Amino acid sequence: MNKKVEFQHIGKMPYAKAWDYQTELFDAIVQTKLENRKRTDRGEEPIETKNYLLFVEHPHVYTLGKSGKEEHLLLDQQGLEKEHVEFFKINRGGDITYHGPGQIVGYPILDLDNFFTDIHKYLRFLEEAIILTLADFGIKAGRIDGLTGVWIGEENDPNPRKICAMGVKTSRWVTMHGFALNVNADLKFFGNIVPCGISDKAVTSMEHELGHAVNMQEVEAVLKNHLATLFEMEIFENQNH
Repeated sequence: MNKKVEFQHIGKMPYAKAWDYQTELFDAIVQTKLENRKRTDRGEEPIETKNYLLFVEHPHVYTLGKSGKEEHLLLDQQGLEKEHVEFFKINRGGDITYHGPGQIVGYPILDLDNFFTDIHKYLRFLEEAIILTLADFGIKAGRIDGLTGVWIGEENDPNPRKICAMGVKTSRWVTMHGFALNVNADLKFFGNIVPCGISDKAVTSMEHELGHAVNMQEVEAVLKNHLATLFEMEIFENQNH
């Protein structure tokens, strides 16, 4: 079991380019796993599978998961162009969400055979890393039964607010897509969608909750540490990606 995880901070990147890059890494891991089955059949040693953790910031974009409804996007093509927002239908779970500047988007591309083969546990660990990170910045957050992501306000709170959206894809226990944490995101862009298909709950950010902008690099460092601890990852950085 290879617990080494290559961390790459890929900075600002258009959504389509990041999706292609994720897919390339994801497909290579799946290919290694298929090759390992043949090697095992031949009595040969399997090849170690790689793991990655990508942090990225996207220009304004709406993405619709495969179970989502297109009517949850409240803008037509003209409206998207006017707002300078892109729109993609993608292969993760979940409904529609927004990505943009001031948001930490995390893409763990992990072979869960290296950690644990339990998708429910995987999602809970991602949520827990976000909850612990927010707590370190003085924000109390948690989960709401039946809804993914991380929320502020308890289940019976009249005004629960989503601060982190999640949507993942897995195949052969390899993960892609991930989470989007609103740090200093412009919340007005959530007004053009029914976020995650939920019409009666608000969206928030760390900046909105704290009343001041937050240093993105500090949040990234804390979040990366919590992910490493929860998953027992050995994170290393590749400066030459």
